[in-house]
Amino acid sequence: MAEIIHFSGPVLTAPDRVRYGLWSVDGLLTFNPPHTPPSRVLDGWVLPGFVDAHCHIGLGPGGAVEPGVAGEQARADLKAGTLLVRDAGSPADTRWMQGGADFPVLIRAGRHIARTRRYLRGFAEEVDPDALVEAVRKQARDGDGWVKLVGDWIDRSTGDLAPSFPAAVVRDAVQAAHDEGARVTAHCFAEDTLDQMLDAGIDCIEHATGLLPRHLPRFAEQGVPIVPTLINIATFPDIAAQADPKFPRYAAHMRSLWERRLERVAEAHEAGVRIYAGTDAGSVIGHGRIADEILALHAAGLPMEAALDAACWAARTWLGAEGIEEGARADVVVLREDPRAVPETITALEHVVLGGRIMR
Repeated sequence: MAEIIHFSGPVLTAPDRVRYGLWSVDGLLTFNPPHTPPSRVLDGWVLPGFVDAHCHIGLGPGGAVEPGVAGEQARADLKAGTLLVRDAGSPADTRWMQGGADFPVLIRAGRHIARTRRYLRGFAEEVDPDALVEAVRKQARDGDGWVKLVGDWIDRSTGDLAPSFPAAVVRDAVQAAHDEGARVTAHCFAEDTLDQMLDAGIDCIEHATGLLPRHLPRFAEQGVPIVPTLINIATFPDIAAQADPKFPRYAAHMRSLWERRLERVAEAHEAGVRIYAGTDAGSVIGHGRIADEILALHAAGLPMEAALDAACWAARTWLGAEGIEEGARADVVVLREDPRAVPETITALEHVVLGGRIMR
């Protein structure tokens, strides 16, 4: 049986709402004082556990990793306060950690789906266009309500980014996922890929570095959120430097996308596009960096309340998860100071509570 915990400090039940008096009893949150005295009292600012909306548990630089390594990745995220992960594609079967008491809640997307020989080797299920629809149906059935497409990648024949699949095929694939009850997200770097995905009825866009003013009204009107993964986009100059000798056009394109990364996120926020925090941890980016991504969104121009919302309350609602409410699972983080006023406090958590268990 989980212990009784009294959270004695301010509780942020929303970005702009503070209340006092919160307990965890048998792993569930309550605002009603229990009859039994608490076994622990935790002081500090209380927030819902962070959400990493773009994370790759089970993925390493060479593809799938062993279960022990996947467990270490998940625990690194947990230690940083990430208590809910939306997997954005992994070649490893991580279902074994779902429901475990020592790992974040995991919403799986199955394996990435990419165009044959147009993605990182060992990461994705690679298919030709005529096989995309069936691949999407398979991943929709294997995952937890999400399918991940690789929407664009370098086309070596042209030397630049290009859509992975024809537009008509993408439309059919998105519809197939919807028929299976799944939502679709897509890795998109380039500008034109976004038009294709919006036309197809996509449900989310990862990275979205190609956002242009013409896209913003459509994203807002169609309710399509973006997950910018800014700490991963920071690697674009290195990618460009490596590509320069053979693919100078691609390298220049990647640099231009990087140069406008912060401006594009700020413009999206101002236009009313929903934004969620995701680290892209798993291949190049290390796990446990959700605080860095939240702070990067803030540095891009989002007020700290909005940057926190991208990884807390709004992100949980989007994914169908509970926040801080009566009877919700006790998945919370405790901070020394108010993160809205002192953003850096999210980098040094006082406590992490998962299912009513104090993990740190």
